[in-house]
Amino acid sequence: MTQKNMPLENVPAGAESQNEEMSFAEMFNETEAVQNRLEPGQKVRAEIVRITKEWVFIDLGGKSEGALALGELLDAEGKPTVKEGDSIDAYFLAVERNEKIFTTKIGGAAINAHLEEAFHSGIPVEGTIQKEIKGGFEVKIGGGRAFCPYSQMGLRKITDNEQFIGLHYTFKIIEFRDNGKSIIVSHRKILEEERALQREALQTTLQVGQTIKGVITSIRDFGAFVDIGGIKGLIPISEIGWDRVTDTHSVLEEGQSVEVAIKSLDWDKDRFSFSLRETLPDPWETCSLAEGSTVMGTVARLVDFGAFVTLAPGIDGLLHISALGGGRRINHPREVVQQGQSLEVRIDAIDREKKRISLSLPQSGEAEEVKVEKKRSKKPQTDEMREEFQRFKETGGDKKGKSMGTFADLLKTKRDS
Repeated sequence: MTQKNMPLENVPAGAESQNEEMSFAEMFNETEAVQNRLEPGQKVRAEIVRITKEWVFIDLGGKSEGALALGELLDAEGKPTVKEGDSIDAYFLAVERNEKIFTTKIGGAAINAHLEEAFHSGIPVEGTIQKEIKGGFEVKIGGGRAFCPYSQMGLRKITDNEQFIGLHYTFKIIEFRDNGKSIIVSHRKILEEERALQREALQTTLQVGQTIKGVITSIRDFGAFVDIGGIKGLIPISEIGWDRVTDTHSVLEEGQSVEVAIKSLDWDKDRFSFSLRETLPDPWETCSLAEGSTVMGTVARLVDFGAFVTLAPGIDGLLHISALGGGRRINHPREVVQQGQSLEVRIDAIDREKKRISLSLPQSGEAEEVKVEKKRSKKPQTDEMREEFQRFKETGGDKKGKSMGTFADLLKTKRDS
């Protein structure tokens, strides 16, 4: 009878618990082996536990560590860009001398042996732009060469191809054929992945009203698109400046650095709105306009109820239609003024809180005197009729003895004549 089939009462004391301990140990080791079984190209996120002169060691869990070359994580001055305790993303490359080797990108002498692996696993590879060829660039990767189309070199359309020649970049292999004789690479894929990480970080930090720096990427009639690193949003034409902007190109240009305020963030629909105007000084806080003064302005736009006149950049006043006719009734402001016309106006009232200004047309002293004189000399027609009627009445009518008729008859006769 084997120990396996031995009745429990015949099992020596402590043997059962020993078998259970062995069983749990085997299960633990088996689980750990599964956890540590990595496929080449598999991406992991791990914490840095130790940094030496040549290697960076990462914690893989279960008392297991991985290593990657420190040279991959140095800045332009040769200083490490990471520290112990940081978390990084790395790709499993291979097991060498019982050590799990990782990489953030494949480069150097090892690149030729891992190109196909990098293609299937999406591991970044390093390369140098050699020259411009038809449709794109020739890229040197290890001992071989690859092709990068123009469209895969950046996130935006390239205008200066010469700027890339001789520079070192990281690429993703997007096509691998004929045992590596035909390789197509993309730098854009790298940029898109970096952008996705930036977007994820921005989603937790950006807030409406916050001011942030960006770069103008394209200009349209309705506004301009600005990239703030991770997301791209629109500056509507109404938010470009305090004064009225009709031509976006006259104010902004592609590649221009700007500082904008966040107006709205819609992460679900990927729509973001910014304002350049809110980062500029408010002209209402610095203007020196005063009530009762006369100033020159420019007719900015016409509406049914009047004309808006620009008095200073970002400051418009309303010239009501009732003040445009010079005493006569008009149907539309265009009968008197035109858009773009220079006009002298009088400031009747200023409401700084509501940012409103009421205007009127100034009148000369001579015009005012003529107006008053006319008002004084004007005599109602009915009064003249009454005086004439009274004179006839006092003389007893005409000499022929005919009746004059009533006052109403006389008034009608006067009107008809």
